[in-house]
Amino acid sequence: MTLIETERATPRGADRETAVRDWVRALEATAPIAANPRRILPRVVEDLAETRGEAPALLDANERLSYRALAERANRYARWALEQRLAKGDVVCLMMPNRPEYMAVWLGLTNVGVVVSLINTQLRGAALAHCLGLAAPKHVILAAEFCDEFRDAAAAPADRSKIWAHGGDGSGEFARIDRAVERLSGARLASAERPAVTIADRALLISTSGTTGLPKAAHVSHRRLLEWSFWFAGLLNAGPDDRMYDCLPMYHSVGGVVATGALLVRGGSVLIREKFSAQHFWDDVVDQDCTLVQYIGELARYLLNAPSNPRERAHRIRICCGNGLRADVWEKFQSRFAVPRILEFYAATEGNVSLYNVEGKVGAVGRVPSFLAHRFPLALVKFDAACGEPERGADGFCRRCATDEVGEALGRIRSGGADRGGEFEGYTSAEDSERKILRDVFERGDAWYRTGDLMRKDAAGFFYFVDRIGDTFRWKGENVATAEVAAAITAFPGVTEATVYGVRVPGTEGAAGMAAIVADGALDFAEFRRHLGRRLPRYARPLFVRLTDTITTTATFKHAKADLRRDGYDPAATSDAIFFDDPAQRAFVRMERGLFARIQAGEVRL
Repeated sequence: MTLIETERATPRGADRETAVRDWVRALEATAPIAANPRRILPRVVEDLAETRGEAPALLDANERLSYRALAERANRYARWALEQRLAKGDVVCLMMPNRPEYMAVWLGLTNVGVVVSLINTQLRGAALAHCLGLAAPKHVILAAEFCDEFRDAAAAPADRSKIWAHGGDGSGEFARIDRAVERLSGARLASAERPAVTIADRALLISTSGTTGLPKAAHVSHRRLLEWSFWFAGLLNAGPDDRMYDCLPMYHSVGGVVATGALLVRGGSVLIREKFSAQHFWDDVVDQDCTLVQYIGELARYLLNAPSNPRERAHRIRICCGNGLRADVWEKFQSRFAVPRILEFYAATEGNVSLYNVEGKVGAVGRVPSFLAHRFPLALVKFDAACGEPERGADGFCRRCATDEVGEALGRIRSGGADRGGEFEGYTSAEDSERKILRDVFERGDAWYRTGDLMRKDAAGFFYFVDRIGDTFRWKGENVATAEVAAAITAFPGVTEATVYGVRVPGTEGAAGMAAIVADGALDFAEFRRHLGRRLPRYARPLFVRLTDTITTTATFKHAKADLRRDGYDPAATSDAIFFDDPAQRAFVRMERGLFARIQAGEVRL
């Protein structure tokens, strides 16, 4: 029985045959990787330079690199690394805004075995010092505009790392790497010049977002770079005539590898923008004739909240691919902007769990077809929110969730063998790596990767993201998923953005719900309260609401909640207006110092 026949025999929703063809293309694209261990991503690009020549590869507002120019630029950086006597496994840190040069740098360095640590350009001070300390680099390459931030962070002792600037006026104290590579040859490296680099070797260090603490640096092998690139090339059916719109940070795996690699391995091109702009998005897409868009987080919602653009339906986009598209936004986004298809997926840079929603099931992050169960070993286990750990039965083993029951997603860890599905490459810190592993889950000696994400699976096998562990809190004896509460709040007219979190109230168990809200005008609190009553159970409705002009986000549009939790519902901690859903008055009332003191003293019924 063929794969298509197998899926026909098990009804899964619309467009089953189309979905299976997507899976087959992805499998066919990645199948040759293991059989060619010396063929790493930089060498794929070199090969394409021979056939694609002057065809565009990477472009932005200031520069256009053809395949030939990209390969030549990368080769110069490779020779610079050899000139610096960098050995296989040595680390170079790269801190540079989104631009074609960014990928040329790390393609060149990884081609000769150097590990490139991609540094978040939003980091400053101690956080920047922390990330460079994790990498322990021999050299650091900085775009000129980041030299001051780096210097202020005092992140790299002079006796350990040599600092290089890219660009600038030449008046700084750092050597200019862009000038150093100009004198080097861009010709393809001879076999004698190349160290023996294989797909098993490390290529990149990519830091986590740090939303639950300081960032961790995840190992990314050459094999994973190829798998990400070719897998998405297959799912997207990418070709030479496609152009990807990429406005996501290139220091993250999606913006820096998936969005770029999936097009480059198929001879397509990538339009790179330094950052997302709702104002310029559609003009960019139409002017540059983009056929694919990579999204993440709240990008689609930002576009929906933006004023109408006369060109927002005049594009040739055939697929928007990404993760984090909420169900309440999905259909509105597709309808308003005439997007033919959404390809939602779930993955993490360091994780061994991946899900792909090739069927376009609204709100789902994907499913695992029966013929791929061996490649994506995934389980949902019951989770105890009180202790922050998966539940274990009397026998000491974890218990699997029933249909539509919320639990933590785990990925079975396997290593070695021809099928590398389930491998966990870990972090630079062995302690951090071990904390992500759950042992003796279903049998003695097994090991599973903890995603830290709560999901549920429906009867048709589709998985739905519910919340991050740590964002979920417990109130009135019930678990509250902040993502679901935020979705209900943003469905209210006039609310443009919301984030939900738990705050501690003296004399109570768990944490009370609080929401920070951005509204485009005066909020009708009476109707808002009725709206929440229709959408949410009582325990999930936010007890406190903070009206604010903006909600701080990370570079990948994740809400930064630490400061909001710290301020809590204290009106003295912020100039923002805070409101309390007073059960006695059955209305939201403005939080004043006297009311705050009475709540703190336990004099107000909650």
